[in-house]
Amino acid sequence: MKRILIIEDDINIAELERDYLQLNGYVADIVQDGARGLLKALSCNYDVIIVDLMLPNKSGYEIIQKVREKLDIPVIVVSAKSEDIDKIRGLEYGADDYLTKPFSPGELVARIKSHIKRYQRLKGNSVFTGVIAHRGLEINSAAHKVYINGKEVQLTTKEYELLLFLSSNPDIVFSKEHILTTIWGDDYYGDTATVAVHIQKIRKKIEKDPSNPEFIETLWGTGYRFNS
Repeated sequence: MKRILIIEDDINIAELERDYLQLNGYVADIVQDGARGLLKALSCNYDVIIVDLMLPNKSGYEIIQKVREKLDIPVIVVSAKSEDIDKIRGLEYGADDYLTKPFSPGELVARIKSHIKRYQRLKGNSVFTGVIAHRGLEINSAAHKVYINGKEVQLTTKEYELLLFLSSNPDIVFSKEHILTTIWGDDYYGDTATVAVHIQKIRKKIEKDPSNPEFIETLWGTGYRFNS
C-alpha cells in the first residue's frame, strides 16, 4: 500500500484528505507542524507528500526545498494561496503539482494516482537506456544521472524527464502544450506555465548563462528546441 504524508495545520482539511485517501486504498499520516512534518518526511518512507504552504515553525516552501534535496517522490501543494506567483514559486522550489483551496478531494486523489504512476513509469521504464552527450552535457539514462563537464547535476524527476525528452529529439520544436501532455500526461490539470517554470530550473542547472541558453532554446510564440 502506498503511504502518503499530509503536512497541514488545519485539522479539518487534513482529516478530509486522509479520509478520501484511505477510501482509495492509501495509508495516510497527518502532521500539523512544519518542522515536525519535514523531519517525518525525511525519516520515513513515504510515496507522496501533500503540503500546505502556510505552516507553523517551517513554511511549505522550506519543506519542499529540503525534501527535493533528499527525495525523489511526488510533492503536491494544497494551499489557500491562489496567486500565480505563489503557484510558480511552489513549482520552482520543486513541487510537482499545486491545488488551491477549496479543492475537490476526488481531484486530489486523481492527481496523486497520476503522479505515482508517472514516477513509477519513469523509474522503471526509460525509453532510452544509453548516453546522450552534447558539448559537455552528458545524460546517462541507464543510471538516471546528468553531468555538466564531468560534474553531476541534481535534477528532480520532472526536470530529468523533460530534459531527456528534449535531448532525445534534438533540433525539433515542441510547443508547451505538446510538452505538457507528453511529460505530465493528458490527465494533468495544470497549465503551460508549469513547462516554463521547469525549463527555467533546468537552464539554471545546465547552462553557463541561463539568460542566453546554449542547449534549450525558446522560440517565442512556438515552443522550445534542444540544440544539438
